[in-house]
Amino acid sequence: MRLRPLLMVAGALLTLMGLLWIGQGLGYISWPSSSFMLGQRAWADYGAALAVLGLLMILAARRIRR
Repeated sequence: MRLRPLLMVAGALLTLMGLLWIGQGLGYISWPSSSFMLGQRAWADYGAALAVLGLLMILAARRIRR
């Protein structure tokens, strides 16, 4: 089983999703009015946690030997 590529892909996806949530929570990204995320600043905190988790997964994957 190849764990390193899986960790890298999952880490990258979590980081990108976290950055998207941070952007929405701070008002840089506009969502449609039907979105459940509209007007919720707490999503920026959730996004920060996801981004940090994703970066930690990428760092952990880099430490695994090939």
